[in-house]
Amino acid sequence: MASVEYLQQTKQTSARHRRVSAWLQAMPLTLTFAIFFIVPLAITLIVSFWDFNEYQIIPAFTLKNYAAIFDGCGSLTDVCVTIKTYWSTLRFCAIVWAVTLVLGFTIAYFLAFHIRTTAMQTVLFLVCTIPFWTSNVIRMISWIPLLGRNGLVNQALISAHLVDQPVEWLLYSDFSVVLAFVHLYTFFMIVPIFNAMMRIDRSLLEAARDGGASGWQVIRDVVLPLSKTGIVIGSIFVVTIVMGDFLTVGVMGGQQIASVGKIIQVQTGYLQFPAAAANAIILLAAVLMIVWALTRAVDIRKEL
Repeated sequence: MASVEYLQQTKQTSARHRRVSAWLQAMPLTLTFAIFFIVPLAITLIVSFWDFNEYQIIPAFTLKNYAAIFDGCGSLTDVCVTIKTYWSTLRFCAIVWAVTLVLGFTIAYFLAFHIRTTAMQTVLFLVCTIPFWTSNVIRMISWIPLLGRNGLVNQALISAHLVDQPVEWLLYSDFSVVLAFVHLYTFFMIVPIFNAMMRIDRSLLEAARDGGASGWQVIRDVVLPLSKTGIVIGSIFVVTIVMGDFLTVGVMGGQQIASVGKIIQVQTGYLQFPAAAANAIILLAAVLMIVWALTRAVDIRKEL
């Protein structure tokens, strides 16, 4: 009887030690997450309910920051500025997501299934990282000599007699903003999809081909379903970055295109921190809803 009690106590002690050990292992990451995410988010939420004027921030509870954001949105005959701005941001997000998904999936498929050696895969991965060798601003400015009114693209089109005068919409337009986004963030789609594809058992592909499946059927029925985890993760990366981006929209849009991130940046520039915080909270809520919708497609925790 004593030995049974001793064994039970030993098991309980061992279980406590494992729990304590698990907490100690998780503590550094938990503290980092709390300090750099939870605390700033809580401060932003608190400040969003503060008042302000031209000279100072007033720590007094008010809802006017949120009311100002949705001012005029109750009208049935006109669309308020907030809805127009979110629609513009979501439109950019959807286009960039679709383009980066097609490019990312294609490039990842080529690297995973057509490049046989690890060395060559590494070299091509380094080629994909070339846009990250310089700052975002330099990468965006590099498009101006190409897409400008007197840029190389317009000169080539005029020389080939395809157009009579320079094409204006190549730069400082929706097209240039989407092009810059795709240039900057396609790599964020390539990496998770490539990782998911590398985990696919190659014997499944061979079995599908032996069963008479065409190349497109193998991609549609085997590769695509088994890569959905990487697709969702890459989509989350791209969507969250594009939704909050203001620098790309400002530079490539010529300061003429509105986005939610641009509004927040302008408000902080004018020291309207409570209004900017309110916009940031609403943007965060919108992004979280999009992420939630994406994660409904696959259980990322189970797949990983």
